[in-house]
Amino acid sequence: MKFGGSSVESADAIKRVAGIVKSQAERNPVVVVSAMGKTTNKLLEMARLAVGQDKDYIHKLDELRRYHWEHGMHAVESSQLEQLTHILESHFSELSQLLHGLAILGELTPRSIDVISSYGERLSSLIVALAFNAQGLPATHIDSRDVLITDDRHTQANPDFKETYKRMKQVVGKAGKKNVVVMGGFIASTSKGQTTTLGRGGSDYSASIIGAGIGADEIQIWTDVDGMMTTDPRLIPHAIPIDSISFAEAAELAYFGAKVLHPATVRPAVEKDIAVVILNSRNPLAPGTRIIKDSVTSEHVVRAFACKRDITLVNIHSATMFMTHGFLRRVFEVFDRYQTSIDMVTTSEVNVSMTVENTEKLSQVKKELEKFADVEVEKKLAIVSIVGNSIGTTEGVAARIFKALETVNVRMISQGASLLNLSIVIAESDLEAAMKALHAEWFGK
Repeated sequence: MKFGGSSVESADAIKRVAGIVKSQAERNPVVVVSAMGKTTNKLLEMARLAVGQDKDYIHKLDELRRYHWEHGMHAVESSQLEQLTHILESHFSELSQLLHGLAILGELTPRSIDVISSYGERLSSLIVALAFNAQGLPATHIDSRDVLITDDRHTQANPDFKETYKRMKQVVGKAGKKNVVVMGGFIASTSKGQTTTLGRGGSDYSASIIGAGIGADEIQIWTDVDGMMTTDPRLIPHAIPIDSISFAEAAELAYFGAKVLHPATVRPAVEKDIAVVILNSRNPLAPGTRIIKDSVTSEHVVRAFACKRDITLVNIHSATMFMTHGFLRRVFEVFDRYQTSIDMVTTSEVNVSMTVENTEKLSQVKKELEKFADVEVEKKLAIVSIVGNSIGTTEGVAARIFKALETVNVRMISQGASLLNLSIVIAESDLEAAMKALHAEWFGK
């Protein structure tokens, strides 16, 4: 059972989580929690301030300490306040020293980012474990860094599944026979004990890895929405909940912008054939969305729409080089060298176009590509993905899509890579109108 930041953001929220877990206590749940509220963002902001010699980080650190104290003290019993005080004092003392060190060095490395951002989950998991015991739910805290082992690619570490699953059975499985196990998501460590993280949104991934490692019956992802929807309800308030969806469809939606689920979450679950259920901690009676391995029959060919904003399109033109053996390899090697992931790719006789989301190193990529090709960069674009198991094999789907988008200029189209996803690139300014038109075409106004 994984609970996100909004599910543990306050004392009342934590007590609500305790009630949900208690209702399933006979199933021997392992609970994975994110940092409380927006804690991770605040930690990273403090790190940046410290590196920039801005002493406002001290004030923000005190604010974060008070936030954890005020909600922690109302979530536990008076007899546990001494434990709570010790937890907060020890962790915030370490954190203060780390930030002071960053201020002296004036440099924020990926390894430092992992250590600083780990404190959110470390604190929340300890506080939640105390609160469970206060609510009459016997709980044991396990530091995720002791069992979830990764490589040393800081801020985006890759799990060592063999070693992790071995430790899960030895440590988590044993403890879970007696008490509810509480762990922090997102955080892990190398085999040498260096703190790592699985990337932003990695608590979902942690839960999936842990669920696979202990051979769970199902993996529950508790959020603040009633499951996966036919599109983003912030764009379209009358979006419809999806009761059941295949792993393949869910992965496509997650990768192309559906915020309910981390894109990597489904992989360990698929390998172990464990269902993932998206549920709402603020509305626990809602049925949620069940994600299963096999295809799901639906009256709608299109199951859902997802979108990604702030996309950049890179157009590469080379009349002399394009048909030359090894040209595409050279292009992709440049992106690989600068660790810049590509979402979509299309080619024509003398052009290759691709979209990127992370533009941190795009200027270096462009400079390298210009050694053998002409390069144009377009910004402020968006990807819209239309997902459904039968999209690639059903007649008329593309016609309906482009009829709905008759007033929108489409910059790029991609389908061949996946028979269950047709993606298009449009101007970000057209995104809301495009999403509303597509949703109305398949699900009504």
